[in-house]
Amino acid sequence: MSQPQGRLVGRVIAMPADTNPEGDIFGGWLLAHMDLAGATPAFELAQGRCVTVALDAMVFHQPVAVGDEVSIYAAVVKAGRSSIRVHVEAWKRSRNVAHAEVMRVTEGVFTYVAIGDDKKPRALPGVLPGAAA
Repeated sequence: MSQPQGRLVGRVIAMPADTNPEGDIFGGWLLAHMDLAGATPAFELAQGRCVTVALDAMVFHQPVAVGDEVSIYAAVVKAGRSSIRVHVEAWKRSRNVAHAEVMRVTEGVFTYVAIGDDKKPRALPGVLPGAAA
C-alpha cells in the first residue's frame, strides 16, 4: 500500500447529511474539504490571502461512507509569480475499527493565486516583479 504524500492539513468525519441516495458521500463535499485543506500551504507560502482558480486531474479512487475518517494531505508542487499549485490527497480510515484499513480515496491538483486587498493577483513574497506567473 502506498503512503500519503505531503503533510496532514485536515481531518473530518463523513456524516449522514453529506450523502447521496445510495449512502455514499457526495464528491462535492469531499472536494470542498480538499480545497480548504489545500489552501493551507498556499496561504503559508503567499503569506496572505489566496483564491482557488483551478482544479486539475481530479481522480476518485474509492467511495467514502458515513462514519469514515477522512484525512487530507497537501504539498506545494509549483509556485509561479502569483500562483501556487498544490497536490491534495484524501485518505480514509473505515469506521469498521476491526478492519480499519487506510486507503487513498481521491487526489487532485489545486491552483491558488495570491491576491491583494484590491482582489487582484499579487506577487508571492520573494518573487521579483515581472517574473512569469
